[in-house]
This record gives sequence, structure tokens and C-alpha cells, in this order.
Amino acid sequence: MEGATVAFTYVKGVEDIDANDTLRTINESKVKGSGDPIAIPTDLRYSANCKDVVDEVIAKYGRIDVLVNNPAVEYYVYSYSLEEVTEERIERIFRTNIFSYFFMTRHSLEHMKEGSAIINTTSVLAYTASQSSWLEYVSTKGAIVSFTRALALHLVEKKIRVNGVAPGPIWTPLQAAALNDEDIAIFGSQVPMDRAGQPYEVAPSYVFLASEQDSSYFTGQVLHPNGNKFSAHMQIYCCSLLKFLVLCLRYCVKIVIVFPFLQAG
Repeated sequence: MEGATVAFTYVKGVEDIDANDTLRTINESKVKGSGDPIAIPTDLRYSANCKDVVDEVIAKYGRIDVLVNNPAVEYYVYSYSLEEVTEERIERIFRTNIFSYFFMTRHSLEHMKEGSAIINTTSVLAYTASQSSWLEYVSTKGAIVSFTRALALHLVEKKIRVNGVAPGPIWTPLQAAALNDEDIAIFGSQVPMDRAGQPYEVAPSYVFLASEQDSSYFTGQVLHPNGNKFSAHMQIYCCSLLKFLVLCLRYCVKIVIVFPFLQAG
């Protein structure tokens, strides 16, 4: 978003290099009138830390126009058993991936005026659940979709837009760190476009949703930069449903069908 003043958080001791690189990139692309960016080291799993982040941003800039909830953690294991998953692991993933969204939103709202926007990052896995070894991660991404839709209704009278972005397989440093060589070689090949996406192909979704001028009639929606992965799954589901209907009609079976994928918003 040209001219935006940016504040972001990072995990100290883990993301220091990335934070410095991001600050340098923002400073190099600054336009006249935008403020200096700030990087805030913190742990967003806890409400008090989220409040401190908001307080620091307000102290420096005086307002919040766009909140992007983006923190996430995942554990990729090649031999997954739910019985062996610890409560500590479950709590860490849920605190990072969804609790932080609640905390940051709650503390930011009093500083957000009419026309502001909230953007939540979910995932295509919220819709396809194609990774059984990421059970906790997938569960949080589904929660983010519901949180986005419910929050949009909650804030519609305040005229604060709430939307989400659900990326498909995207090349990030997380992939190289989490996947083995075999999985890296085929990463993105299951997508109809036959490749993984790049971060710059996801960024425009956030810019669009952040712009009041461009997305003023969008709220409670989720954009899907995923190379048609989600659509492909839906096509398979719809074809299977049609085959089921044909069989039922052939044998004169009375049926009642609910279409869960035809929900508005």
C-alpha cells in the first residue's frame, strides 16, 4: 500500500535477520509522507504482550488503520500420532495461531476508526485439510476462517472491514526448514498450476483488502491465492455429489441435501 507507515512484530533471537532485512526493504521503498517503520520483538501468544505492541504503535503513530494478523507456527512430523501430541504443543500452536488474533484485535479496536480494516491470514488447508500430520495447525486455520466471518458481522456497524487471505503452497523459508528433500522436490506439484506460489503473488491480496477505496464492499470474505488448489477440490466434491444424486434418482430414493459450501460470506 503506497505511502503506508508500517509496524510489525518478530520473534527475538529467531527472526532478527529477517526483521532487519524487512526494515531495510521498507525504508528503501518509502514514499514522501510515510513514517519510519518499527520492528517490535515480542511473543504474541500472550494478551499483555499484544497490548504492549498496540501501546507502542499508538505512542509512535497515534492510530491504527489496518491490522494484519499473521503469526503462525507449525510442526511437520513424518510419523504423526495424535496420541503422542503433548498438551504443551497443542497450546503453543493454538496460542500462536488463533489466540494472538483475538488478543491483537481486542487491543487494537479502540484505536481503529470507521473505514479501518482487519486482515487475517488463514490457509487453503482450512478448506482441504489435506495434511493429516498437521492436525493442530489445520484446526487453527479453520478457526481463523470462522473468526473472520463472525468478526466481520460483529464490526459491520462500526464500518470496520474484516477479511482473510488463505494462501496455498507458497515458497517461504519455513518450507526449506520443515520439509525433507523429497517433499521439497514435489512441493506445489499437487496444484493444478503445477507449481508453488511466490510471496509476491500473495501480497496483492493484502494490499487490495487493506485499501478502503478498492475493497470497500468486501467484508467477511476470504481471498484464495492458491493456484486453483481449493477450486480443484471443490470440483471433485461437486462431481461426486452429482454422481450420488444420479444414483439416488435412478433408484427413486427421497433425499434431503444440505450444501455446506453454498454459504454466503
